[in-house]
Amino acid sequence: MFKRKCKITFITHGATVHSMDGIISDSEKFPKITDIGEEEIEKVCEYLTKRGVQYDKIYTSSSTRCIQSAQIVAKLFKKRTTIIELPARKLGEWSGQSVEDIYKEYGNKAITMTPKGGESLKAFNKRVGEVINKLVEENHGNRIIVVTTPDVVQAAVALALNLTPENQFKTLIKTGSLTQISYFVDNWSSVIYSDYMPL
Repeated sequence: MFKRKCKITFITHGATVHSMDGIISDSEKFPKITDIGEEEIEKVCEYLTKRGVQYDKIYTSSSTRCIQSAQIVAKLFKKRTTIIELPARKLGEWSGQSVEDIYKEYGNKAITMTPKGGESLKAFNKRVGEVINKLVEENHGNRIIVVTTPDVVQAAVALALNLTPENQFKTLIKTGSLTQISYFVDNWSSVIYSDYMPL
């Protein structure tokens, strides 16, 4: 049998004015989650309550939208959150633009392009992988929650399934969703579910 090291439930932050308008942003301070975003995270909390599973630790990326969302989750479990260095992909000149406009200008090439002043997808995935590996090593036998951005969760799924950059973007991850990945001894991982949005 496979021996599990750690199970991570990734929760994406609640909706923001940017996510609702299809705008991508690497800003840490703006935007905050909206009322709809709060409702999304409250539904996540209702789902977690019904499941009745206890979590050992709650981690959050450092952006305002992630911290706000993590605080709602932490209140449910009466736990403190730990901020980790897991920001969204650095988008350079693309930050603040809509996905639609980027695709109008570059077409499907945008998937594998590195925006001027931004971070390559390869470098981003490597960075995400290093943080996840560290969390797994520090949490042997634990179930943990990581509240972060959709692109970080997308990278986590891509790393778990060895997806190519082109296929990575076929993994839709929305705000206010849950994705669970189990990490095992011998560097093996399994996606239990992805982009689940409680009704």
